[in-house]
Amino acid sequence: QVRLVESGGGLVQPGGSLRLSCAAFGRTFTSSVMGWFRVSPGKDREFVATISRTSGKTSYADSVKGRFAVSRDSSKTTIYLQMNNLKPEDTAVYYCASSSSPLLSTLPSYYGFWGQGTRVTVSS
Repeated sequence: QVRLVESGGGLVQPGGSLRLSCAAFGRTFTSSVMGWFRVSPGKDREFVATISRTSGKTSYADSVKGRFAVSRDSSKTTIYLQMNNLKPEDTAVYYCASSSSPLLSTLPSYYGFWGQGTRVTVSS
């Protein structure tokens, strides 16, 4: 089992920045890839970004490229999502997820463990 705990959400004005964190506990050695997804009101779960815990390779949704950056710490058990130039359409609950597959997948079905989510609201 892998337990994921997100933090860092909040209210920010358009154009502002936030950094989300996701700490993994338990059998973290089974997690090859960790990613971020989000759920906006009335929408399906949407891929945001993902990172390989071993190689550090990353992948991003087109909607956040150039604005968001995913990274990992030296222990490789915590990942971050730096979100810059936030827009109202980025408002969502952001979820961290982990996968035992090494594939940098954009599909939620590839991820077996999920955090509880952290809410991000972008509004003036």
